Amino acid sequence: MIPSVEELLTTDLKIQEEADKTYQMVIVPKRIAGYSNEIKAVKQAIYKILNTERYRYIIYSWNYGIELDDLIGQPVFYVVPEIERRITEALLQDNRILAVDTFEYEYPDKHSVHVTFTAHTKYGDTTEETEVTY
Repeated sequence: MIPSVEELLTTDLKIQEEADKTYQMVIVPKRIAGYSNEIKAVKQAIYKILNTERYRYIIYSWNYGIELDDLIGQPVFYVVPEIERRITEALLQDNRILAVDTFEYEYPDKHSVHVTFTAHTKYGDTTEETEVTY
């Protein structure tokens, strides 16, 4: 028997989140070794998001990654607030990340900025960093 539309609309649905267990990347040397979960998995997700240009790879949805390529050649007074907005926007796509704040900037040379920030996750806070060339 096929259920009626009324039965489907009144049925209680339970949303179940997937486990955070994922493969563990070892950056140096480049390899996959074992698994990680909770805060380690979120830190790895942050690394992957910040190192994936949004819209470039068809394997990822348009909600994954960060847009940085169009910052190349822009003046620093435009780049710095955009970096903060773009990092926050990119990381908040992951439902384990609740907020991103405490941005600090260092300028190692005149065409790059080293960014340090705090990501508040459902497993605790983590301080992360990335370098952006503009």
